[in-house]
Amino acid sequence: MNHKLTDGGRVLRVGALARVEGEGAMHVAFDGADVADVQLRIYEPPRFYEAFLRGRAHTEPPDITARICGICPVAYQTSACWAVEDACGVGVPEPVRLMRRLLYCGEWIESHALHVFLLHAPDFLGYDGAIEMAADHADVVELGLRLKKAGNTLMEVVGGRSVHPVNVRVGGFYRFPSRTELGRLRPVLERALDDALVAVGLVSGFDFPDFEQPHEYLSLRADHGYPIEAGTEVVTSTGRSFPVSQFAQQIEETHVAHSNALHARLAGSDAPYVVGPLARYTLNSDRLSGVAREAARGAGLGERCRNPFRSIVVRAVEIVEACHEALAIIDGWADGSPPRVEVPPRAGEGYGASEAPRGTLFHRYVLDGAGIIQDAQIVPPTSQNQAAVEADLRTMAAAWSGLDDHALQHRCEQAIRSYDPCISCATHFLDLTVERS
Repeated sequence: MNHKLTDGGRVLRVGALARVEGEGAMHVAFDGADVADVQLRIYEPPRFYEAFLRGRAHTEPPDITARICGICPVAYQTSACWAVEDACGVGVPEPVRLMRRLLYCGEWIESHALHVFLLHAPDFLGYDGAIEMAADHADVVELGLRLKKAGNTLMEVVGGRSVHPVNVRVGGFYRFPSRTELGRLRPVLERALDDALVAVGLVSGFDFPDFEQPHEYLSLRADHGYPIEAGTEVVTSTGRSFPVSQFAQQIEETHVAHSNALHARLAGSDAPYVVGPLARYTLNSDRLSGVAREAARGAGLGERCRNPFRSIVVRAVEIVEACHEALAIIDGWADGSPPRVEVPPRAGEGYGASEAPRGTLFHRYVLDGAGIIQDAQIVPPTSQNQAAVEADLRTMAAAWSGLDDHALQHRCEQAIRSYDPCISCATHFLDLTVERS
């Protein structure tokens, strides 16, 4: 951390923020007590996935796009499968959909557990990281690791391995696990459900800053159940509703000079919007299972939640939902269904979306008659949330302008971690620069 005086006033430079993944910087400039500028600078080099998908076979996106993220590969695989199948005019049977949902539950459990216990809880308990926190709260860290292991185990059984699963393919799976194999997971998931309920009670007792977002919320909504692996339409908190097939017209991506990642806006609006747990919960709390609704009520959550700092509570409730849903799928599973349908190539354009742990993830593919990808578009949740992060920090920094630089740094880091920006391939996320004049 460096402090220096310049002609423009005081400048604070903070080397790196751990517990949020990727490479970026935050610039906050004050003019007296007023915030003059806020920029979330994503300087991680572009990875060009959309470009090198062009020219590849229509069967390849699930394996290629899974490598975008080691924590939420199932999200990329699932959205890719839906989009390619849509382009080829193929629908999958209910057993395939259920197995995708089961695999996705594993990802929600492991990803949310990682965020809740190892990345975000130290902020609330007053520690620099999970290692320091473990010295005084070993039981909390052990609870988180146990939950994460349960999610990883579920992904291994269904997906073949816990990182970049190898059992997923366009049209379904290479093989279905047997009812016996799935049955062996039941004790693990029963313990995970109990642990998740404990987690809800634990995090709901944290001290949360008083802040509510004014942004439009966006998520998928399904015909029934909480949106996880799919949804029949996209809905927002202002009453917008459109099919997934219209996302390219409804979501406008633009380049900003200070970031290598695109910013997103809804068509006809200059205001940011938010995807992720708060949006899912606010738009779908009525679709939660009974056990998750009861946990939410016990944690003091109403039908909607707009405090980003309380997103840690919503994530814990979503772990409860994922554990309950996984158990229900396992209990109802019957052997004998084919694990896939054939997806022959054809010329077309297809769209797919699913609810990654961090929010709605959209894919679009254009295929030629041989099934070769001519164009690809991927709209990840962190990209969609960037403008909202900047807007939140502008409001928060104005309210916290009287804090010293150390306290302001902590609050800004905590606010960013509330969004759980998507882990890519780097360790550190933020260099924070504060200018005061």
